[in-house]
Formats: sequence, structure tokens, C-alpha cells
Amino acid sequence: MAEITSAKATARTVRVSPRKSRLVIDLIRGKNVADAIATLKFTPTKAANEIENVLNSAIANAENNFGLEKANLFVSEAYINEGPTMKRFRPRAKGSASPINKRTSHITVVVTEK
Repeated sequence: MAEITSAKATARTVRVSPRKSRLVIDLIRGKNVADAIATLKFTPTKAANEIENVLNSAIANAENNFGLEKANLFVSEAYINEGPTMKRFRPRAKGSASPINKRTSHITVVVTEK
């Protein structure tokens, strides 16, 4: 049987727009876990906090479920997919309305052992 060397974590329907989240997730892709956590700690966005939570969850999955060492892990895959969009409307002049799209994201992080 093949040995498992990667672990995955996903957060679904996170209330952060995918476009803004992708700017943050590009910063950590391919880095080792310690550098990725340090980068996310000092990135001042809501998306960085959410991605850090998912990264910590992926690390915990690797340690507890598969017995991998935290020191040997790096972020092999990290991507953001678009979740469901909540549609709201704002009243405008002359009885019309303009739409507001409240976008959500699905955040996925995969960590692999070197």
C-alpha cells in the first residue's frame, strides 16, 4: 500500500470575495509551512486570517491523521474557487434598484511532505 504524504483542508462558503483572496493565496503557494504562516500573520486582510485557519487545519490533518512531521511540510497546492453569491439590491433614483453581489469563496490548501 502506498504511503500518504499529503493532507488537505477546505473551508467552504467563506464570506470573502475570491478575487481578493487569490491575491493573498498566491503569496504562500510553494512555501514551507513556517514561512507561509509568518507571511499570513503579517498580511493585513480578512482573507489572510481565513487562509491561515485553513492552513493550520491542513497541518493538523497531516500530523494527526497521517503522522507527518510539521517541519517537513510545504504548501503544495492552494487555490480559491468561487462559492455561492448572495444577491442584494440597493434603492436608486426614480424608483429603480441596483444589484449588490456579496461573493463567497471555497478555500482549499494541500500540504505535502518533502
